[in-house]
Amino acid sequence: MTAISIDAVGFCAHYSKAGDWAFDVALEISRNRSVPLNVFHFLSDPYDPNDDSVEKLPRAERAKLAIERERELRLYYDERAGDYLEVGFRLCEDREWTELHRCLLIREFQVLVLGYPESNALFANRPIEHYADAFVCPVVLVGPSSRRELHLNSRAALIANQFGLASEDWSLIEPVSTR
Repeated sequence: MTAISIDAVGFCAHYSKAGDWAFDVALEISRNRSVPLNVFHFLSDPYDPNDDSVEKLPRAERAKLAIERERELRLYYDERAGDYLEVGFRLCEDREWTELHRCLLIREFQVLVLGYPESNALFANRPIEHYADAFVCPVVLVGPSSRRELHLNSRAALIANQFGLASEDWSLIEPVSTR
């Protein structure tokens, strides 16, 4: 069996307690493996299916908002990253599924870490558990009750040892029903 090489970790920014925990987990994996951590932020909140306000903005206002959001993103996560310098930022304007697959294809990450604010939270207009289970690379959900509550999709479970996780440290995301 071929082992997945983790050359970078991806994290989708979410300003919440679970988002902070997920960032800490992503940063820890990055530090332990000495690989870059790439922080992705979407102009439209992928956790809010009703957030279409950005798409309705005129181009000039949208560009201004993008600059403001990127500045906020960098300030917030630069501070949290501390002395770890291998942190990159990407403000994404396309839809979550498309943009994250594009970034995966150009090898901006091999494992994706997402905050898990609550059971059945939505991400990209579907339950986050379904999103994680269906995504084509290893995905780690962090939360909703604590930083140590980790949920791995089947691809992440295969390489949990590369994250430094013992089998009792995480649970498997149940596969999406085909009914």
